[in-house]
Parts: sequence; C-alpha cells; structure tokens
Amino acid sequence: MDRALELVRLLADGGLHSGQAIANELRMTRAGVWKTANKVRERLGLRIESVRGRGYRLDAPLDLLDAGRILGALDPQAQTLIARLEIHDQIDSTNARLMAEAQAGAPSGSVCVAEHQTAGRGRRGRVWVSPFGSNLSLSLLWRYPLAPAALGGVSLAAGVAAARVLRDQGVQDLTLKWPNDLLWKRRKLGGLLLEVGGEAQGPSFLVAGLGINLRMPEEQGRHIDQPWTDLASALGGRLPGRSDLTARLIAALGSALDCYGRLGLEPFLADWEDFDGLRGEAVRLELGDRVIEGIHAGIAPDGALRLETARGVQTFHAGEVRLRAAEASQP
Repeated sequence: MDRALELVRLLADGGLHSGQAIANELRMTRAGVWKTANKVRERLGLRIESVRGRGYRLDAPLDLLDAGRILGALDPQAQTLIARLEIHDQIDSTNARLMAEAQAGAPSGSVCVAEHQTAGRGRRGRVWVSPFGSNLSLSLLWRYPLAPAALGGVSLAAGVAAARVLRDQGVQDLTLKWPNDLLWKRRKLGGLLLEVGGEAQGPSFLVAGLGINLRMPEEQGRHIDQPWTDLASALGGRLPGRSDLTARLIAALGSALDCYGRLGLEPFLADWEDFDGLRGEAVRLELGDRVIEGIHAGIAPDGALRLETARGVQTFHAGEVRLRAAEASQP
C-alpha cells in the first residue's frame, strides 16, 4: 500500500491525529505527512483538514470495506456460491480485473470489490464516477455451459437482484430502467455493466459489474452526465454499513446468476414488472444513429424491450432508453 492510502486508513475514523503521531506511525517526516496529505487530496479527491497545533483529519469518517466482515455476513447459500473475494484500495476497473482473470481460469464465483476505481466504466463507454470509500463498486464472475448468446437476459435478472436488496434496506420509489439502471425518483442511483466471453457454442463466462452511489460528494457528482442521486438521499441520510451491504449484494447477485443458469429469466419477470418505472411512458430508444419513438410496453419473456410504435409493437435487444418528455425539456 502506498503512503497516501496508508494515511487515508489512519484517518478513516474522522478524528484528529497529530502530525507527529502520523509521522511516527508511517515512518516519515512531518514535512512528508503534509506532502502526503496533499497527494490524497489530488489523487483521491478526499478532503483532509489541517488544524493548526492539533493535527489532521478527514472532513467525514470513511466506512472502509473489510473482507472478514463481508465473508462473515454471507449466508450459508452464498458461501457455497462465492469462490473467492479480493478487495482493492485502488484499481482501474473491477470488471476489467475479472475479465482478465476469467481468461486466466479464475473460478466461477470470484468477486472483486474496490474502494476506488481510476477507470470505472458504465454502459456505452461512459465513465463511472467512484470516489474513494464513498460508493460501492463490485464485480462477480460467473461461468455457464451455455453459449454467450443465451445470456442476453442476465442483466435484467441482476438488476432485479440488486433492486430487491435496496428495497429490503428501506428504499422506496425505487425503479429499474431497461436494461440495467437503478433509479430513485427518476435519478440514477446505480447501474450494471455486464461483459461476456467464451466459445460461440459454449461454455461461456460473464462478469457482472455493479456500481451504487452511496454518499456521492457534490464536487464528484459534477462529473456525471445525467441526473443522479445516492443511497443516503434515498434513505434520509441513514446508510447501512458498506461491508454488510456489499455482502447482501454479493449474495443476491450470486443467487440470481446461479438461478438464471438453471431456469432462465422467467423467475425474475414478475419482479421486473413491479420495478419497471417507465411502462406506459413515451420514450425514445437510441440505437446508434437510429432513434425509435414509442410507448414503453414492458419487456418480452426473453428480456427484450417492447415498444408500441407507429408500426405496431416492436422488440429490441439493445439500445438506450430516454424519456421523450425529459428530452423535450432539455435546451
């Protein structure tokens, strides 16, 4: 671990720590502490306050992830599904990490979680903003005997699994937007990025990446190119422990991916309909350079989007859905 991350862990409790005590703990000079604090501000976007004569502290405590607490919180079924867990203080992308490990033979049920991603990704090449220790970024590798083409509905199953967990945490007005966005009051709370590899006729593997905004700092949120929110807002300022929530999401995703391999999308369709936040709305579907307008008519049994258009009900397996009313209101 480099010195900047060591300093963050030392200050994670939010209390004041004298410069000399930090210097002694990290075996550096007082000048080195000051330089390292500046590096934390620049690299990780965390605010470290320097109180003259008293020391340094973070402007807010950090609830850092703990592997022992996560593994200990997994229910017995999840413990049989999860093969291994790795936690990184900093990584380019949890999805990229597991995609590379999948190619190298990593077992099904491998999980990668990070405090901070330097190159987090969303759908369609978007950057996924993930401030250090503030949000949740995890990926799960799953292997199937199926062909990659048979995994088209997995994103919906994974979305339902994540939505169920957040609902159980007390989030009301939570909806899903096809194919894999989690919304609260029509603002993005989280999302999924699924990547698939394998042989054309099988076997295949899938990496399901999940990001959830827990307590997004305003200055970091300015980099997001769409209306967003966080779990703290949805829960009135109250947040579950990050390690406990991570364990619940890992268990739910593992169970959903396992169930999909055995039963397909059917067990998730009813819940998807319950969480569907745009059914009956006038929407625009963006497919590359094409734009199709219609009324959102739910999903087909295979997970395809159904749109009522001038040509009748059509189904689509890819694309970006936007509310037509929202588009019209933009300058």
